[in-house]
Amino acid sequence: MSLKFSVGDLTIHRIIEQETSFVPALEMLPGLTAEVLAENRAWMRQAKALDEQDVLLLCFQSYVVKTPHHTILIDSCIGNDKPRPRPKWNMKTDDTYLRGLGAAGFAVEDIDFVMCTHLHVDHVGWNTRLENGRWVPTFPKARYVFARQEFDHWTEQNAKAQVAPFADSVLPVVEAGRHELVGNDHEIGDHVRILPTPGHTPGHIAVTMGRGKDDAVFSGDLMHSPLQTLYPELSIKFDVDPAAAAKTRRSFLERYCDTDTLCCTAHFPSPSVGKIRRKGNAFVCESI
Repeated sequence: MSLKFSVGDLTIHRIIEQETSFVPALEMLPGLTAEVLAENRAWMRQAKALDEQDVLLLCFQSYVVKTPHHTILIDSCIGNDKPRPRPKWNMKTDDTYLRGLGAAGFAVEDIDFVMCTHLHVDHVGWNTRLENGRWVPTFPKARYVFARQEFDHWTEQNAKAQVAPFADSVLPVVEAGRHELVGNDHEIGDHVRILPTPGHTPGHIAVTMGRGKDDAVFSGDLMHSPLQTLYPELSIKFDVDPAAAAKTRRSFLERYCDTDTLCCTAHFPSPSVGKIRRKGNAFVCESI
């Protein structure tokens, strides 16, 4: 299983926290029919994207990217010591994530920027860790980059009723003065850009990297399963705006179709990284 990729002058490392069964396919994708699932069951199982009970298999991971100038972590997974409704995530105490970071050759002090595609629970968890009973930034030297629209949305939601991941994994970073709220035109050096991809959440972004062109794109929760490249209109039950998500997904797939851009997905089963290729009126993400 490949955990390291090189493209242009980027080196990309996958840091896996969990690769596991998640939600039944027919529940996760409300537009999916039993017939369409049956047509795709064989290749989905072969790709380890679907288990024997028709439950989707997902990877929960971060990407650490070395550019010529910076070391950037994209999405910080689930985290430890945090009360969560999902049993596999609740009050975790394992060292899988930090061990994975170390195996890739990184210490928490090496990260210059943490970028979150959005602020859902499984993308912000390791933003903070518990130290002497307090949540502190896990990556002490990093600037944490949040899309302003996304941050404002969750600030509003949290004001109505506490949103646990925002309270324990985002606000402590703000209180520590380590965050930057940025617009969709934000760039880091000459290698890192933001691509607005709304739908899953109001301010969801993808992150594109490369000097002068998109050598790699980090798609976040624009899509969760390879089934959604073949059927871009299938949105998941967690999308705040399923119609917008479907439109964004097709537009994204068209943009990168038949290019050399590496598409680094958040949740596709390993190897999770591939190139988008056209297949009829749809697409596939071909492993490299």
